[in-house]
Amino acid sequence: MSKVISAHAVSVDGYITGREPGAGRGLGDGTMLFDWYFNGDTPSQVFDGFRLSAPSARIFDAFARRVGAVVAGRNTYEDSEHFGGGSPHPAAPLILLSHRPAPELTERQTLVTTGIEDAVATAREAAGAKDVGLMGGGVVTEALKAGLVDEVVLHQVPVLLGGGRPFFQSLPEHVRLRLIEAVPAPGVTHLHYAVER
Repeated sequence: MSKVISAHAVSVDGYITGREPGAGRGLGDGTMLFDWYFNGDTPSQVFDGFRLSAPSARIFDAFARRVGAVVAGRNTYEDSEHFGGGSPHPAAPLILLSHRPAPELTERQTLVTTGIEDAVATAREAAGAKDVGLMGGGVVTEALKAGLVDEVVLHQVPVLLGGGRPFFQSLPEHVRLRLIEAVPAPGVTHLHYAVER
């Protein structure tokens, strides 16, 4: 069975955006969270235009190749200007989890309004044998609450943003993680965890 994974760039103090993110402002003042996409000379084999350091390219592409569909929340969708009608992944369709209508959806995007379980089930069907990627703090938190997440990857950038949208939101209980791999790279440390059940 495919896995449900979350891979996010995050500051050391736990933010996935800077202050005042939004449509036309992207990550607000947190754009340095993605500088490592372009700080090397190894082209990504999955994402055109990304030139990463060799260790980052190995980690990034390994996870990108696994993803067959992406579930994103409404804030991420709006902040990213609807992903230009596509998806945050060049080959994977987007499943948008939202309680509000989204009339601007395209054929690469599917709206699910009935909760995280249904969004993940829709994404699993779309992904086939590949994994489901989660995008956005609210989506990841809801999926953790529902016991749906198998792996968490933190691309931890050495900066304290001091504000923005936090990655992890309030959880009803502890979620134990087991470190699988830690890979230091220029401008980022890749931390790969399994969620223990």
